[in-house]
Amino acid sequence: MNTKYYFLIVILSALFAGCGKDNYDEPGSFVTGSVVYNGQPVGVKGTGSTVQLEIWQKGYQLYTSIPVYVTQDGTFSAVLFDGNYKLVSKSGNGPWVSKQDTVDFVVKGKTTVDYPVTPFYTISGESFTLSGSTLTATFTINQVSGTQPVERAILVVNKTGYVDETAQIARVDKVNPGTGQVTMTMNLNNTVLSNGTLNARVGVKIAGREAIYCPVKKIK
Repeated sequence: MNTKYYFLIVILSALFAGCGKDNYDEPGSFVTGSVVYNGQPVGVKGTGSTVQLEIWQKGYQLYTSIPVYVTQDGTFSAVLFDGNYKLVSKSGNGPWVSKQDTVDFVVKGKTTVDYPVTPFYTISGESFTLSGSTLTATFTINQVSGTQPVERAILVVNKTGYVDETAQIARVDKVNPGTGQVTMTMNLNNTVLSNGTLNARVGVKIAGREAIYCPVKKIK
């Protein structure tokens, strides 16, 4: 064989072999779940990838976390390879006590797993009334764990289904509201009221942590 052609074959073989190494299979399994307290999803700030959990895969030398972002209704999802995983909270993140509890789960096809937490506070009995241009929100703040006082309560309105302190077109805060029943009012201007749909939400924030929120409520 001509030496020139021999080296050409060797080079092409090496190139094809190198390309083959990059053709890894894509992950094809789907895991979904919710962050829950007493079996109920925990509402959070859903914008900006603010609240996160971490997924770790067992049995691999490269042992790094996979970030999982929690949506405003407390749900999360990820596409993974089949295998054994563990789910943990990100330290110092979320409106709940950081205990780094681990939830082990196995992914095979479509999998569901929930992550239980203990929030610092919860919100209950929320109601919203829009009368003319005045929105009134009444709700109860319940202390669950920890000694951190409530920094502020938040009442926010948006024209889309995404509602939090970032995704909003109107907002009022009540500083140091304490616990128990709270009433907040907001005067909506004509620009806000001109939207065909309006949604509202209340949240409770302590210093250094994200706010916990009630479910989104349609007010118009």
